Amino acid sequence: MTQSERFGIIERMLLSRRSVSFAELQQRLEVSRATLHRDLRDLKERMQVPIICDRDTGTYRIDTSVERYELPGVWFSAGEIHALLSMQQLLAAFDAGGLLAEHIGPLRQRLLGMLESATDSADDIARRVRILSAAARHYAPQHFQHIAAALMERRRLNIGYVARSNGVSSDREISPQRLTHYRDNWYLDAWCHLRDELRSFAVDAIKTVKPIDGAVRDIPEAELDAALGAGYGIFAGAEVQWATLVFTPERARWVAAEHWHPEQQGSFLDDGSYQLRLPYSNDPELIMDILKYGPDCAVVGPAGLREKVVGLLKAAVGRYGDE
Repeated sequence: MTQSERFGIIERMLLSRRSVSFAELQQRLEVSRATLHRDLRDLKERMQVPIICDRDTGTYRIDTSVERYELPGVWFSAGEIHALLSMQQLLAAFDAGGLLAEHIGPLRQRLLGMLESATDSADDIARRVRILSAAARHYAPQHFQHIAAALMERRRLNIGYVARSNGVSSDREISPQRLTHYRDNWYLDAWCHLRDELRSFAVDAIKTVKPIDGAVRDIPEAELDAALGAGYGIFAGAEVQWATLVFTPERARWVAAEHWHPEQQGSFLDDGSYQLRLPYSNDPELIMDILKYGPDCAVVGPAGLREKVVGLLKAAVGRYGDE
């Protein structure tokens, strides 16, 4: 029986009865006196369970008048707590605007307290899990809150949006459909009543948010996926083409382990190179991924995509002049 299992049994026995003797606890747990003393001490000091020992009767009980914060119905093992702390670090990385800090903070401190020992401080534990966001863009936390509320309450929004492609600002009335976290950034899929079509808006490019009255237009998930999820990445669209890319043997193993698209098709060629086929609609993001591999990636087709990549590579060389 693990310590976490013993903690659960002790707490249930103390909560279900007015008092429990040390001997009853020891018999139920089948542990030594030293182990039970240690468990009771840890529950009281580390887990902050308000256990009272009646010296006269030799019994134990929980002081039910004391309010205490506890994890939801279960005591966790050390391994489970480490996993929860890793999840907390991941949430903190998502939470660039600090939306969840006040809610996650107390839980994190409680988990760290459970793991502290004579050799491991809370700071030591926190340093062992590190998650870095490579290209996360900052957004206004209050905007995210309004967007999330509108999604749950099925309300329309009026947003001020700045298109990153040309810097043009516009006011849009939208029916929010879903939030997507993609490559360290948040996107809002919504029905745009100005354009009368589905659009995907980068949350960090939304400058103003205002809830408004009006019936929300709900789009079936299948239609959302068909319009925004069929092509490559967040720049998806309805008209899908298939790109064929070939990577050099030196990069083949890296690319073979990467997930570019749910419907991608990959295979090793006889010379050790790797061929990757994947669907795309609009090509900006796909081209960025191709270019980051430089000479290790060649576009086989379609011809239009190949011509764009060749033109961009030539333009890049041209920026260096005669060097």
